[in-house]
Amino acid sequence: MKCVVLAAGYATRLYPLTENFPKPLLEVAGRPILDHLLDDIESSGLVDGYVVVSNHKFAGHFQEWASGHRLSGKITVLDDGTTSNETRLGAVKDIVFAVEKLRLEGDLLVIAGDNLLSFSLSRFIEAALSRKASCVMRYYEPDLAKLCKAGVAEVAEDGLILSMEEKPSRPRSNWCLPQFYYYTASDAALIARAVEDGCGTDAPGSLVAWMASHSKVYAWEMPGPRYDIGDLESYRRVQEIFETQRAAPNGRQPSARMGKQIPD
Repeated sequence: MKCVVLAAGYATRLYPLTENFPKPLLEVAGRPILDHLLDDIESSGLVDGYVVVSNHKFAGHFQEWASGHRLSGKITVLDDGTTSNETRLGAVKDIVFAVEKLRLEGDLLVIAGDNLLSFSLSRFIEAALSRKASCVMRYYEPDLAKLCKAGVAEVAEDGLILSMEEKPSRPRSNWCLPQFYYYTASDAALIARAVEDGCGTDAPGSLVAWMASHSKVYAWEMPGPRYDIGDLESYRRVQEIFETQRAAPNGRQPSARMGKQIPD
């Protein structure tokens, strides 16, 4: 299984921190955000390679980071050639770019490079493997305004996604889907076709919407909080949370309400 890390954004809401530096390499508790993610995934023993898709502006930063990483032999950095927020390919086209450039086959784990979790991704991967089907994460969001800015899915009792919509004006449920996806090999082979069919390419959730209408996709309920680093305030709050965790005697995450999110 390969892990594709979506890291080609420009993070304009984090300026000046990210004006000349990529958000996924900002430090939280003394380590880059990507280190937290990759070290966790690697501990699962289920992923044999990582593909970090960057834009041209920040590719050099990622290449320098990868060359010094303990997993350097398993990390490939791809430059998608874009140089500005206005010319970016979009998340779905970046996935297609990675699959076609490296001729990736087999199952794919696709993750956002700027989110942190309070639980291990290995639990999500294992849940998807037990389903033998593509799988995404979900969390309950009571705030209507936040629902209208997210990917929202209707979900059956067994977790099967019945429908999914990006940024709905009238959300059909309270289930939000963050940017963590597991695609089986057979579904991953359909991603290029999704783009050809007119699937939205900016938000990765658009691919989930298309895939759910062509295959079985399940939504796994997150067992704890996700931290989306979207602006300077959310970055400050995440730093505080993880520094508190690091300083705690047992090193555990401070208690938080199940499924609570830090808004982007």
